[in-house]
Amino acid sequence: MSESLSRDVASRPRIEDLERPALDDRSYRIITLQNQLEVLLIHDAKTDKASAALDVNVGSFSDEQDMPGIAHAVEHLLFMGTEKYPEENNYNKYLTSHSGHSNAYTASTSTNYYFELAASSSTPASSKAPTPNATQEHLPISKEQSPLWGALDRFGQFFICPLFLEDTVDREIKAVDSENKKNLQMDTWRLHQLNKSLSNPEHPYNHFSTGSWTTLHDDPLARGVEIRKAFMKFHAEHYSANRMKLVVLGREDLDTLEEWVEEIFSKVPNKDLPRKRWDHVSVYTPKELLIQTFARPVYDSRSLELSFLYRDEEEFYESHPARYISHLIGHEGPGSILAYIKAKGWANGLGAGGSSLCPGTGLFNINVKLTEDGLQHYKEILKIIFQYIAMVCEKEPQEWVVEEQIKMSEVEFRFKQNSAPSRTTSALASVMQRPYDRKQILSGPAVIKKFDPKLISEAMTYLRPDNFRFTVISQDFPGGWDRKEKWYGTEYKTEKIPEDFLAELKAAFESKVRPAELHFPHKNEFIPNRLEVEKKLVQEPLKTPKLIRNDEAVRIWWKKDDQFWVPKANVNIHFRTPMAHITPRAAVLTTIYRDLVNDALVEYSYDADISGLVYDFNNHSTGLSITVSGYNDKLHVLLEKVLVSIRDLEVREDRFKIVLDRMSRGFRNWNYGQPFHQVGTYSRWFRTEHAFMNDELAKELEGVTPQDVQQFFPQVLAQCHIEVLAHGNLYKEEALKITDLVEKTIRPKKLPPSQWPIRRSLILPTGSNFIYERQLVDPANVNHCIEYSLYLGNRMDRTLRAKQLLLAQMTDEPVFNQLRTIEQLGYVVFSGPVAGNTWAGYRILIQSEKDCRYLEGRIEHFLTSFEKMLDDMSEEDFEKHKGAVMSKRLEKLKNLNQEGNRFWNHMFSDAYDFLQSEIDAQHVEPLTKSGMKAFYTHFISPASPHRSKLSVHLIAQSHAKQPTLPEAKTQALTVLRTIFTEEKIPDSTPELSNLLQSRIDACTSATDIPEAISAHLTTDLKLDSKEQVDKIMDEAKAALGLADSGLAGEVKTLVDVDKALEEKALVGIEGGHAREPVLITDVHAWKAGLQMSTGVRPVRNLEEFMEDAAKL
Repeated sequence: MSESLSRDVASRPRIEDLERPALDDRSYRIITLQNQLEVLLIHDAKTDKASAALDVNVGSFSDEQDMPGIAHAVEHLLFMGTEKYPEENNYNKYLTSHSGHSNAYTASTSTNYYFELAASSSTPASSKAPTPNATQEHLPISKEQSPLWGALDRFGQFFICPLFLEDTVDREIKAVDSENKKNLQMDTWRLHQLNKSLSNPEHPYNHFSTGSWTTLHDDPLARGVEIRKAFMKFHAEHYSANRMKLVVLGREDLDTLEEWVEEIFSKVPNKDLPRKRWDHVSVYTPKELLIQTFARPVYDSRSLELSFLYRDEEEFYESHPARYISHLIGHEGPGSILAYIKAKGWANGLGAGGSSLCPGTGLFNINVKLTEDGLQHYKEILKIIFQYIAMVCEKEPQEWVVEEQIKMSEVEFRFKQNSAPSRTTSALASVMQRPYDRKQILSGPAVIKKFDPKLISEAMTYLRPDNFRFTVISQDFPGGWDRKEKWYGTEYKTEKIPEDFLAELKAAFESKVRPAELHFPHKNEFIPNRLEVEKKLVQEPLKTPKLIRNDEAVRIWWKKDDQFWVPKANVNIHFRTPMAHITPRAAVLTTIYRDLVNDALVEYSYDADISGLVYDFNNHSTGLSITVSGYNDKLHVLLEKVLVSIRDLEVREDRFKIVLDRMSRGFRNWNYGQPFHQVGTYSRWFRTEHAFMNDELAKELEGVTPQDVQQFFPQVLAQCHIEVLAHGNLYKEEALKITDLVEKTIRPKKLPPSQWPIRRSLILPTGSNFIYERQLVDPANVNHCIEYSLYLGNRMDRTLRAKQLLLAQMTDEPVFNQLRTIEQLGYVVFSGPVAGNTWAGYRILIQSEKDCRYLEGRIEHFLTSFEKMLDDMSEEDFEKHKGAVMSKRLEKLKNLNQEGNRFWNHMFSDAYDFLQSEIDAQHVEPLTKSGMKAFYTHFISPASPHRSKLSVHLIAQSHAKQPTLPEAKTQALTVLRTIFTEEKIPDSTPELSNLLQSRIDACTSATDIPEAISAHLTTDLKLDSKEQVDKIMDEAKAALGLADSGLAGEVKTLVDVDKALEEKALVGIEGGHAREPVLITDVHAWKAGLQMSTGVRPVRNLEEFMEDAAKL
């Protein structure tokens, strides 16, 4: 620590002895700066990523009543430039250049900002170097050498001197509005807001919190509010150092981190604002309690939700009383509410939990997923829930239940592994807002420390039939919805619970007579007891698993954990067979079979689940898979039960009907999901020869019987090849025993390698330009979506993949800045690499209210302009981008699951490319700017006659409201300010601003605006460069939705592939360019005209992975 800092803060209290997991070798320090900003510093000598997060004790509950969403909008605007770093995308550009990222979220009572980036500015010279330890690690010795310092300095200015630039205000309000529109058809948001809207109007929970153009722009303007000043006022009144919690994680030692934090964050103003509380107002008053609401969702879903007025339990973190209640009510094993109502065919799932809604208020919620029959019996289910609650209340709090919870919470915390640094810092900054003992900041949220029967008994008193309300959610039941929620338009009806039904609930609650099937859970036999780990230090962890058996029947891979040292393991099993996916009917039968197995295992597996041991049984295009992961002590017990259930499934007609109904609704609901969630499925469809879409699968449900499934699944298991990965705290002998268990239980015949499914991809012809258009099903959705994909070649080509990764890195920030920030095309804008079986591609995805052909043109325009950006890029910036890619590819594994997933993904892909990340980095290192320019010109540039392009356009049925002329004029002024800032054009004098204003005011229609802008550029600003004027005009028209579509020529329809090929209509080459897009109307015919790639093969002879290979 520097001498000056040491003198100034020598007497500062420092807390360093935090309770921590057993394997945590980080150093911690909690300090409070002189401005009362509390800071947690984390020194991690081994990390290759640094991070910081700051949580402010202000959120949507602090919104102005007449300006809902202002807290969220202010969160957006803090990213848009500061006095020290006025360039609005300076922060993101800096992070991107250091393989970093950032984000933020606005919650009810806090706003959380965080970032992550490379810990060192130098790229590891060799991926073969051993993992450094704390004494080996070279720590940055100056600010200039540490990316973290630069990021912290930029980050800190958000809270010291944000600019709230005039030209960014309207634009970010539009981003908030677009974010809101993205959520309008999502039931999660709709039903949450309905619950809020039906709460006490005096409580801030009642209010709309996302914000929209109406609430943040139109309504305030109509009241004469100066919006920018309102945002600045909100920031000034609520953002104070003493309300902030900062967490910084880096390689630097604690003294250095403290010095940096002191230098930057001590400048954050402290206004001595109190911690916000809402003790004076209840979220539910008697008026909002005892009501029944019937809501109609967008998705075809059915559920019953109970909400009890509860208490704030922030101070009770040592005993966590609500976790006792939620453990019992939410239990899924024998004796539970779910087991009983599931046996009656009324439910598929149940969840329960208490939460501190805000300081001063809490809620306890129970959610039941209903079957069709359960919907008709919701009243009986409510009675059963109250009968169970009464049974729990009857007995004194059971110490043995809490002792089980205490033991598991201690085990989980003791063996807690690292997660991504930004996840760590963001979560801890939020936790620090709560009143934990500072030494328990890490352990407090996780560990139950004591049994407190008094607090549990008090908690149970809130779960009464006179202290709740409920909601029934269904598209069909009961009908007669007579209201619409204000913000999302959810149809509903609400009324007081009838007195006679309330009396029935009260009688059920008070009666001593209840079904014998309801009882406390039995003792949990899955709680792990054997937690020993044999720790053998190695110079370098193995980077690949060992192949310990490889014959016609079975392939076994094994790796004993050599770096994480937790008593956990992952076992992955692949039953390789074509039978599971050979036709749409086979795929549907296999999926029903999978769901029936999982349904049958719910009760048994629940104890394992809450004891840190989970399983997954799934089906794929290449067969079936099982994964069992968690504490290895009882892993074999759960695996055996899963295997027996898979082999001996008895298809019961009652559960079959429920599973079939759930699948049918799932297929229908998929069409109502976010367009940007749907579009990837269509794109993958075009990359794969043998793929089935949801509408094809849905048709196969018709006429399927339980007998069909019972007869089908043994055929899937009858003949297959078994591949196993045993990884973690397991010895070789245990891996062999596990595989022996699999073989002896399933007993499949050997599947000849000639029958193994081969992973291939379709190949787009050189010079092709395809568009596929599909109308979205949801009539209320206003967002279109485009995924614009370019085919680059075979992803097994190492050099090609390196160029693909570097292209994605170089375009990441420019795509976002141009298409979202400047052109304001939509809230969802992203780009990146695309990987299929053998497919290597690049994509840009936009979800927008603007139509897809317009978006296609804007993407083409960006790709054309980026060609010049690449040409102008300095060698220094080019090398930074390479370094960022290499840093990402060489990022260290954080925990055992990450390592296991990496191994399994490479195995499941059939490539066994375990060293892919390192080899990618090695192939990025020699890339040159001239080589990348040639690559871009050939594969990416819209002017290239060689590139291969396919766009998927998902078209909305609804149309967004068109802006009025005054709105268009306001938008034009905002857009121009943004573009002038980006282009560094001085336009800030009152005289020039008035000239522009008068020209825009004189426009009599929106189409006149571009001409007014052109006149301002050439006459008022006297810009001489035609190239610059054209660029500004194009960007302005793009943001206003007035630019040309950009599609060169007419879109042709592909009818006959062979004929089109003969006539060169398929590639649409015109004047040496792949200019004319071709519309795909018959996907089967289109696929039939394409060639297939070679299949995926192991990158090395598998014998090289054999355990004794090194000895040969």
